[in-house]
Amino acid sequence: MPDEASDEKVSAPEKLREEVAKAADSPASPAVIAVFSAREYEVAAFEGALAAEKEEAADKALPYTMRYIEAELNPETVRMADGCAAVCVFVNDAVSKDVLDWLGRYTSCRLVLLRCAGFNNVDLATAAVNKISVARVPAYSPYAVAEHAVALCMTLNRKIHKAYLRNRDGNFSLRGLTGFDMHGRTVGIVGTGKIGEIAANIFLGFGCTVVAHSRSQNAALTAKGVEYMTLDDLCAKCDIISLHAPMTKETHHCINEARIALMKPGVMIINTSRGGLLDTKAAIAGLKSRQIGALGLDVYEEEAGLFFKDHTGEVLDDDVFQQLVNYPNVIVTGHQAFLTEQALRNIADATLLNMREHLENKEKLTNGVVAAEHEVAAAKQVKSAARFGALKRMASLGGGSMNKLTSTTYYDAEDDG
Repeated sequence: MPDEASDEKVSAPEKLREEVAKAADSPASPAVIAVFSAREYEVAAFEGALAAEKEEAADKALPYTMRYIEAELNPETVRMADGCAAVCVFVNDAVSKDVLDWLGRYTSCRLVLLRCAGFNNVDLATAAVNKISVARVPAYSPYAVAEHAVALCMTLNRKIHKAYLRNRDGNFSLRGLTGFDMHGRTVGIVGTGKIGEIAANIFLGFGCTVVAHSRSQNAALTAKGVEYMTLDDLCAKCDIISLHAPMTKETHHCINEARIALMKPGVMIINTSRGGLLDTKAAIAGLKSRQIGALGLDVYEEEAGLFFKDHTGEVLDDDVFQQLVNYPNVIVTGHQAFLTEQALRNIADATLLNMREHLENKEKLTNGVVAAEHEVAAAKQVKSAARFGALKRMASLGGGSMNKLTSTTYYDAEDDG
């Protein structure tokens, strides 16, 4: 974390917040959005969205501007958000307790803008304690992700990746390229939200029998004959399993050693949702035993620091990942399922909508996400205990009374209630 003792703003962060807030309210000083993990394709999408909004604005001015930062957000880079009204992050940015506490204490940043649907990388309880709102993009393009899942499935099935490499070398042998008809196969969809529903419809279009497991049943799918069942039953029944569930405590490693053992020998598993749904080490064991016949991944549970970067010529430290990608029946794409022109523009538009609602001081953001009340209460207790401990340490070092210290030393004045 940044060294608080060396920061000139430590003595008056509240004053800083007031100054930044006043600047944000000034027409000449639009609110700054710090966009972490910014890549060129995202910058282009945001600039297109900003240009369109500016063209429609009566005075050709917008209430916000972007600061593009290539680095990921973490405790070491959070200082780059100094002077910003919001931070905008992607799936591998660490919006942790340390990051949120620093933003809450030393800046006027009161909004985290997620450029994705998932929010498992955000400490929502700490955000609430620091009065920082969190908003996501719930459905940027479900078609993009669902279509990518099916593309992985078809590539593995018909060995297109192998044929491509062979043909470039002039080898047109068909040996080892045999696939299977999709028609008549049983496909299991885990998670039938918007993405899962679209994936199910594509597989139904192939003539597959589709079964599903989800927290709630999708009426549109049941009307088409999709049967819902337990995850164990789905694992035992399916030739292909495609994961489209959110990452939660309940879904973490939902595909594990025990469930892989239930599956048909040679099963195909596709994951375009969150890496943590699949126990990677169990999957490798399944590949070794031939229980898993093909594995298509757009996500990986340890992808932070690995994906979205060029590691050409480097020796990767992740031995598990290196082992995984060496299997000829495994395809890994670097979290690119979302990457279509339509999805990028939808992400930019929804992110700016979330920012506008925040600037309008809406009590409830349309795409806002919040922690459970008991989680917020627990986070407040932790913060209160930390304050009290700091006061005790200062009193012991300075020899003064607790009452005297609390009247002369700055601490967050915000009510914990």
